[in-house]
Amino acid sequence: MDLYEYQARELLEEQHIPTPRAVFAQNSHEVAEAADAIGYPCVIKAQVKIGHRGQAGGIKIAHNRDEAILLSESILPMTIHGHKVNGVLVAEAKNILHEYYVSISVDRTSRDFDVLATANGGTEVEEIAKEHPESVKRLHINALGDFDMEAAKRMAGQIGFYHADLDQAANILLRMWQCFKDNDATLVEINPLAKIGDPDDEASKSLCALDAKISLDGNAAFRHDGWARFDDPMQADPFEAAAAEHGLHYVHLDGQVGVIGNGAGLVMSSLDAVWDAGKEQGTNVTPANFLDIGGGASAAVMSDSLSIVLSDPQVESVFINVYGGITSCEQVAKGILQAFEELHTSKPLVVRFDGNAAAEGLQILAAANNPNLHVEGTMEQAAAEAARLAANAKASKEAKQ
Repeated sequence: MDLYEYQARELLEEQHIPTPRAVFAQNSHEVAEAADAIGYPCVIKAQVKIGHRGQAGGIKIAHNRDEAILLSESILPMTIHGHKVNGVLVAEAKNILHEYYVSISVDRTSRDFDVLATANGGTEVEEIAKEHPESVKRLHINALGDFDMEAAKRMAGQIGFYHADLDQAANILLRMWQCFKDNDATLVEINPLAKIGDPDDEASKSLCALDAKISLDGNAAFRHDGWARFDDPMQADPFEAAAAEHGLHYVHLDGQVGVIGNGAGLVMSSLDAVWDAGKEQGTNVTPANFLDIGGGASAAVMSDSLSIVLSDPQVESVFINVYGGITSCEQVAKGILQAFEELHTSKPLVVRFDGNAAAEGLQILAAANNPNLHVEGTMEQAAAEAARLAANAKASKEAKQ
């Protein structure tokens, strides 16, 4: 569950991490009242669950009431990288002396937690890591371990919080860790964590979180009644909502090939295979979704999955990639035929089975003798066929228009 900036700020403030005064507003009237209350200059920041808002024109500085209203009226209707703006944050402008980047995240590769930081905040951290890896400091926290004040001070010293108080920096790092743990987060990021104040007045200088990004582990929602405040009906995707009702792990994408598999790694590999196939074939065909049916999926689960994927009008073909372990390919095959019978679809399905009961599953599909069912031996072959079929269907539609 990704949070908007104004929501992420709430969690930081609960841990007493300094942030600028700010008010969330959803129309120009609310913006005017908020700006007057905060004072000028103030910053008008588009609220979307994606980065690079500034480059897209979603962050502006207002110097008076009229300017705040005009800027908000230009930002509120915006769509940034496919995300509709859901209000603006009117925030107090600060005098920035230096910017840092700090984050705590789940590292699925090393199966622990990462504290990542650099004294070069407010910019493309990924590029900095590539060009100047020595400037990015990383600390691994064991999944059963902890991050205490001693470790926080050591990390703050390594980062190079020049012009900043190391004790204050360590305290913020420690509070970020508490925020991460208390909220079952997968990411707590502050960029920039800024040194603010009067350059000529040492006493005025302090650290402040000017922007924040927090992602929460949706699987832990049952432990957090307070997460209801973060529900976002405006942004709810109908396909993702339908999948959630069936307990399926689904992410809606903007493509033409539906992708279903068992296991997140296999599904991600399948997405990559479809992307590669679309490029090699010279088409604009891309994946339409991520859908992981999990282990031990029944025929009913497979049928429900196909129903959701095929309800997306953008989908022209479906790639089903199952490696049977706990999951039985035989049960998956039965679910595929069940979905064909219930949905009366004519869209092509490309299937690749391997592992548990693969031969039995393929035999069931062959016996159905359905011209819309295509079986391939490898993931790459199946992805290529699904991309080709989707491209042909897309071209046929465009020709008729």
